[in-house]
Amino acid sequence: MKKTFWQRARPIAVYSLLAALLYFALRNAPLLEIWAMLGNLQIWQIFTLLGLNALIYALITLRWWLIVRAEKKGVSFLPLLAARVAVFGVSYFTLGPQVGGEPLQILHLQRNYGMTYTRATSTVVMDKLLEFLANFILLGFGLTAMIQAGVFSASANSSFASLGGLLLLLLFPPAHLVLLFHGKYPVSAALRKFSNHKFVRFVAASERMAGAFCRRHLMSLLFAILVSALAALGMVLEFFFIIRFLGIDLSFWQTIAAWAAGWLAFLVPVPGGLGALEASQVFVLGISGISAASAIGVTLLMRARDLLIGGLGLLIAGRGLKK
Repeated sequence: MKKTFWQRARPIAVYSLLAALLYFALRNAPLLEIWAMLGNLQIWQIFTLLGLNALIYALITLRWWLIVRAEKKGVSFLPLLAARVAVFGVSYFTLGPQVGGEPLQILHLQRNYGMTYTRATSTVVMDKLLEFLANFILLGFGLTAMIQAGVFSASANSSFASLGGLLLLLLFPPAHLVLLFHGKYPVSAALRKFSNHKFVRFVAASERMAGAFCRRHLMSLLFAILVSALAALGMVLEFFFIIRFLGIDLSFWQTIAAWAAGWLAFLVPVPGGLGALEASQVFVLGISGISAASAIGVTLLMRARDLLIGGLGLLIAGRGLKK
């Protein structure tokens, strides 16, 4: 009877939790304004943005698929794509800097392909390292654009100090990859100084598997890095399209600076960067002489994209958790 009760109650609990996350994120979202903004776009422009986003997520999934397939042959691409969209949905609607859905990737590999939790985790570790690697390169370019666009003045020592700290933090992914390739495991080494708990041993085993992947599957690693770079460039290209479709006149450096500010806004630990994204665009575009109304228009279009993909991701995640 207890088992029957849980089987009936589990779907209700799962969907109630996901509905609560959705409500928490949507309660302050300007849905009417988003709908009005979409009404000002032409049909071909909307389909262009949707197609570009589909390509971006296909590339993001391809990066993970290359990593997984190097260790486990016969892994299907489309189920991984669905899992990747679900990861975005959970990460977008929960607290944290766009992370939180990664356990879904691990569960998908463990349940559908019989991979151990440790090996599945190592593929996710590699996936995130390559994602951060591409983002670091683009962010460095974006910070240069911010300086070129006049967002930071030469006298803004505190701003440069904070940016320097962020750059040092984002230098970790490329440094970590190099260390893994040479058989060095900095994360597990640091954790073992404080504890030898079972979780620390699990992290150490996952990190060692990630290092073994770097050494045994160098070509797959290089292809995954290339795909990750293409996905990151696709995100920048999408922002250029948004600016163009809304009729905003910006130079190349100003556009890159606005994109970088938006990317940094998503690091704020609130669901979907609510408030931070809007503030970043009003501030940076305002420096370029763009009105606050136009800056809000940019964020509304970005919100429409994220809510569509994130909502779809929550549906996929709910169905998977129900199973």
